Amino acid sequence: MAALPGPVVFTNGVFDVLHRGHVTYLAQARALGGSLVVALNTDASARRLGKGPDRPLNGEIDRAVVIAALESVSLVTWFDEDTPVGLLAELKPQVYVKGGDYDMRKLAETALVESYGGRALAIPFVDGYSTSRLVEKIRAS
Repeated sequence: MAALPGPVVFTNGVFDVLHRGHVTYLAQARALGGSLVVALNTDASARRLGKGPDRPLNGEIDRAVVIAALESVSLVTWFDEDTPVGLLAELKPQVYVKGGDYDMRKLAETALVESYGGRALAIPFVDGYSTSRLVEKIRAS
């Protein structure tokens, strides 16, 4: 992490089935700094999000390999907790981003990042793209 060009931007999520919305979001996140760190929910952490008993469809190592292959991504890691607060406290990125469906003021991550002088912001979603919708569409076929 210390070797990455700054400012370091950090985001997190499951990123189960990669789609256009994910790729656009990650490119926008990367454009906010010199490097982008993506923290993936472990499989156990992802299951606790309540998206369904068979999610994630892709295991954590497979998801990490796919995300790491993206040009916009500098580093991939995992977290097993329900939120990445502990990892954020350890890494202290300058910028923390989430998708536009999050109210950043309500996140403990925002308070933490702002406590050491970083900034937290939401990036608008690309309408019409969602892994959950994609899974529903496949199941309906």
